[in-house]
Amino acid sequence: MSISTPSAELSVQQIILAQPFQDQKPGTSGLRKSSVQFEEPHYLESFIEAVFRTLPGMEGGTLIVGGDGRYGNRRAINVIARMAAAHGLGRLVVTTGGILSTPAASHLIRQQKAIGGIILSASHNPGGPDGDFGVKVNGANGGPAPASFTDAVFTCTKQLDGYRIADSLTLDLDAVGTTKLGSMAIEVIDGVHDYLQLMQQLFDFDLISDLLKGGSWPVAFDAMHAVTGPYASALFEKLLGAPAGTVRNGVPLEDFGGGHPDPNLTYAKDLASLLLDGDDYRFGAACDGDGDRNMILGQRCFVNPSDSLAVLTANATLAKGYASGLAGVARSMPTSAAVDVVAKELGIDCFETPTGWKFFGNLLDAGRITLCGEESFGTGSNHIREKDGLWAVLFWLSILAKRQCSVAEVMQQHWNRFGRHYYSRHDYEGIDKEKADGLYGRLRDRLSNLTGEAFAGGRIAKADDFAYSDPVDGSLTDQQGLRLLLEDGSRVILRLSGTGTQGATLRLYLERYVDAAGNLQQDPQQALGAMIAAADELAGIRATTGMNRPTVIT
Repeated sequence: MSISTPSAELSVQQIILAQPFQDQKPGTSGLRKSSVQFEEPHYLESFIEAVFRTLPGMEGGTLIVGGDGRYGNRRAINVIARMAAAHGLGRLVVTTGGILSTPAASHLIRQQKAIGGIILSASHNPGGPDGDFGVKVNGANGGPAPASFTDAVFTCTKQLDGYRIADSLTLDLDAVGTTKLGSMAIEVIDGVHDYLQLMQQLFDFDLISDLLKGGSWPVAFDAMHAVTGPYASALFEKLLGAPAGTVRNGVPLEDFGGGHPDPNLTYAKDLASLLLDGDDYRFGAACDGDGDRNMILGQRCFVNPSDSLAVLTANATLAKGYASGLAGVARSMPTSAAVDVVAKELGIDCFETPTGWKFFGNLLDAGRITLCGEESFGTGSNHIREKDGLWAVLFWLSILAKRQCSVAEVMQQHWNRFGRHYYSRHDYEGIDKEKADGLYGRLRDRLSNLTGEAFAGGRIAKADDFAYSDPVDGSLTDQQGLRLLLEDGSRVILRLSGTGTQGATLRLYLERYVDAAGNLQQDPQQALGAMIAAADELAGIRATTGMNRPTVIT
């Protein structure tokens, strides 16, 4: 049922809902559901209504909107524009083609002094009519909305009786320009330009260009038919002068070309094969669906994301924007402690937070840290309030250009100085949720009895469910992952992921430290072999899931 009312030359409908949706609880990265579910009548509109009722400053404010180009992106932008006008927003800023990476969105929010932004993405999840869609809200600081906001949105969705939306809108997203919808201005801008200007402030483009020009130092970048394609093409092949063809899969597609836009050795296997099995390229990188994650590869060398954060920290002063040093660093709890060792030598603080970029926000806003990162291929700094895939690629290229050596040499020299944290993450995807919850619950119930028990040739010093007390505001976040901390500093961590839409994903993290005098040349899976077997036996992973091996090994 709908009722139309004029509002400042705007015809607004009040749509009455028969009943509110009860399943719109945002996860760590917003609301993610299947594309099919988002196309249910009123489903998208109901969530956006709850966001607009909860977001401060809507009346007369500025909002940034864009997405990763997946199926449903343009339709969602049109719906959001019509609903924003009905709610009295003053100015809506969208990008050409509706293409806007998450890092670029964070920058625009801060640059435009917006009340926040809506990012339309399910990150590294597949797209298309049979894939996934997502809606994520970022706050005025450019970072992911805090739990207090998403909890309030969820409460609102469960009580919603209807939503307000303007009548039909023909919005041309393919040309820069300004139009009006009622009293609301809609600005379509180039979503790439401002972000690349920011990168030029942080990195010496002349230095990097000297490395890439002429093709003597060949680079392969895989945009995975996702959002970074236009950014990477403008960056590498135009601004930095890399040869045409440096950027692969650079055209964003609604279904990512049928691929899974997750930059790891499984889903970016073509790129991995080019670098790890051949000698035609010196450097390779890939970014995910919305552009906030990165994978770094050298010639026959894979850089573990935890090691990447440590290397950036150790070499930070080589990059223009970080020449004066770092205030501190932070990592998510499952990320290896490689950066901790570097921070200790540099004499700077190192914080351990729960998984989720929002936990870095307080530390960044308070000036306590400069760099931060997660083992899930995410690194970033205080230039925005999100992780940033292309920023990480430029940081690595800056280090290589300054040091004039290979990725493998950078890694070897790093381990020779700081020791090596053998590390791996095993993802078991699509597990029956009841089985996953049962496995996790049984292990959690045993934690108090595991201290002192033998494990993988060592002994468990502590077993707990990680809790975090925020040093800035004192807030407590608990139940963030089951940890087995061994006496020799090794760690085993289990978490259930909240970013998938089908079944549950169990993540097993394994870490063993070897100092600089030890064996630094082992294959990580072999170095961790005893821990892998012991973790499987303790948690009953194979017995419970029926899976003989992980879906993804990183």
